[in-house]
Amino acid sequence: MSIALLPFLAFAASQVATPGPANMVLLATGARFGLRRALPFVAGVALGKQLIIWPLGLGLLAIQDDYPMIFVVLKWISVAYILYLAYRVAGMRLSVRDMDETPPGFFAGLIVHPLNPKAWGMITTGFTTFVAAGTSPLQATATIATCLLALQIILHPIWTYAGQRIAKSLAGTVGEKYLMWTLAGLTVLSVIYALFGGALLAKDVL
Repeated sequence: MSIALLPFLAFAASQVATPGPANMVLLATGARFGLRRALPFVAGVALGKQLIIWPLGLGLLAIQDDYPMIFVVLKWISVAYILYLAYRVAGMRLSVRDMDETPPGFFAGLIVHPLNPKAWGMITTGFTTFVAAGTSPLQATATIATCLLALQIILHPIWTYAGQRIAKSLAGTVGEKYLMWTLAGLTVLSVIYALFGGALLAKDVL
């Protein structure tokens, strides 16, 4: 197979599951309104990532053979940004800000990921690290889009549902600090795995 599927799923799961702008919004929304009322917003957030994946995948892979260095540069920019996010996560603390009584809707969720730099970095890393040269752009994009949507369908509602409970139980406690440090460490490990473990497994698969 020309896509290292299992390494990509491991990397993507670590990114979708860890704190970032989208998950913090989901956390706050769930804490304020609960999962049931926030479901249209959650659906919009999940589908919004598709607005990045398809143009990015089809456009980037179309020029891969002619401009291979673009992928190398994008890979390291993406890695640097995700490591920066890990640093930010380590210092992040759970908090829920006041929101309007009316919960945000589907279209409010739809724009979350297109405005989320973490999503751009994660998707670019997926294409540049786990897709072999010569892969059909349609095949690669459809595979990555399907995998990410499946993970989001599972993990986004979990963040939303757990928001109020996590915020209330850990905000301001010692456990909050260790939780964020652990999540930051997992983010760093996922990048290391993407660069080395994923690349080695990709060679075996390909």
